[in-house]
Amino acid sequence: MSSRVRRAGLAVFAAGLALTGAVYGVARSTAANAAAQLTAPQLVADMGAGWNLGNQLEANANGIPSETAWGNPVITQALIDRVKASGFKTIRIPVSYLGKIGAAPNYTVDSAWLSRIQEVVNYAYNSGLYVLINMHGDGYKSVTGSWLVCDASDQTTIKAKYQKVWQQVATKFASYNDHLIFESMNEEFDGQYGNPTQPCYSNIVAYNQIFVDTVRRTGGTNASRWLLIPGWNTNIEYTTGNYGFSLPTDTYRSSSIPSGEQRLMISVHYYDPWDFAGQEDGNITQWGAAATNPAKKSTWGQEDYMDQMLKKMYDTFVTKGYPFFVGEYGSVDKTSADAANNTYRANFAKAVVATAKKYGGASAYWDNGYNGQYGLGLFNRSSNTVTQQGIVSAIINAAGGTSPTTPPISPSPSKTPGSPSPSPSKSSPGGAGTCRVVNAVSAWNTGLTNNITIANTGSTAINGWNLVFTLPAGQTITGGWSATYSPSSGTVTATNVSYNGTLAPGASATIGYQANHTGNAGAPTGFKLNGSTCS
Repeated sequence: MSSRVRRAGLAVFAAGLALTGAVYGVARSTAANAAAQLTAPQLVADMGAGWNLGNQLEANANGIPSETAWGNPVITQALIDRVKASGFKTIRIPVSYLGKIGAAPNYTVDSAWLSRIQEVVNYAYNSGLYVLINMHGDGYKSVTGSWLVCDASDQTTIKAKYQKVWQQVATKFASYNDHLIFESMNEEFDGQYGNPTQPCYSNIVAYNQIFVDTVRRTGGTNASRWLLIPGWNTNIEYTTGNYGFSLPTDTYRSSSIPSGEQRLMISVHYYDPWDFAGQEDGNITQWGAAATNPAKKSTWGQEDYMDQMLKKMYDTFVTKGYPFFVGEYGSVDKTSADAANNTYRANFAKAVVATAKKYGGASAYWDNGYNGQYGLGLFNRSSNTVTQQGIVSAIINAAGGTSPTTPPISPSPSKTPGSPSPSPSKSSPGGAGTCRVVNAVSAWNTGLTNNITIANTGSTAINGWNLVFTLPAGQTITGGWSATYSPSSGTVTATNVSYNGTLAPGASATIGYQANHTGNAGAPTGFKLNGSTCS
């Protein structure tokens, strides 16, 4: 994300499949790395579902990068393991350098900071995931110590500094294979929303050229790795339209790359319509064709608009061999204003991923680590657990992967230290029928979450379903995912959402909810799917 005003939850909102049998460490030879190179369509397919480790390595305190400065805990291997186990195959790691850069003429990056960046990259890279790193907050005028400013007067100094920093970063990672991708910068523009200005856009184009030339000249796998190139503020219209964007030449790339193939990708972000995706109020909480209340739905930016915008990326770049990457997308949590909001957030995420894939691009959800009102968190980074399984499942399924059916889910943000540990999973009572249901209840103090896995045990497909069950006395649903729930207590009906309404024989879907309780944290009972009693 591009400014403090457009950031939610924390102090600032910032915004792969491994080859068979391979373990990707830093010691692989250049020859081995070159052999692993993929074509554009292969790369996009292999990257699968993506996730952003936002508000961490780009966070800063008074211009000094610090991964805990914006309220998140220290990044751990366990967190990355949970993200991978949830079905993600690509992780974008935004990075700021700012006050970690030394004086001219060498502009030496603090060695401890570079080592920490490498350590976090290794968490994902050594697990076989794709990893993207960039230069993130150095171009934000609103950030103390920013310097990559396209309309500043001393561009000679800026360009020299930019070249030296990327030279050091590229050298640090020169032996990493094609599962590591570099992105030149993030949401670079003059800070004023509206049509791009000159010579600011010309400077952005020049930065991209410096980036490509610098990385390629460091040698090793850098001569052939995929590089990610943004236009003006990663805006699709200003990147595809006639506003001043041009791709860098790739003069110094490895001769091992076939002449008809590219090794450049185009970076864009997608948060449209903003009144749904990012505006911090409860007015617009629904999105897409499934919306039920026109007053809560934006007047623009629906599925047809999304398709139109991402098709521009296909027409402008993909047809010429350049894939694109929607490096950020998402929508803030407005369940405090509309209990059904998470359904529309999942629908939005699913649509972005599926539409990008349709037009030759990959994507990565923006997670700022914050779980609460206007947050974008999918995971609890302290407990390394899933907090928005409905959105995660929508993303993974749209990307063509498989989401775990009963992943662990974190307790409510209101859970206090020292409260009881989650209770064991409990199965619902038996009964005959063509469906099977398994509860997975996690309880604490006066709250609980429950993931319900529904399996079609019959011989014919189920096309659209209602799951009826009875909550224990004293329980009230406060929010849910992957289904709509009504009423919130007593005998409840959960109705499928757009992406999980069809259950082929043997297929299953996982839904879930969060509830308050008055001492009885038991599992619901009496499950019936479309009137048929479930076992």
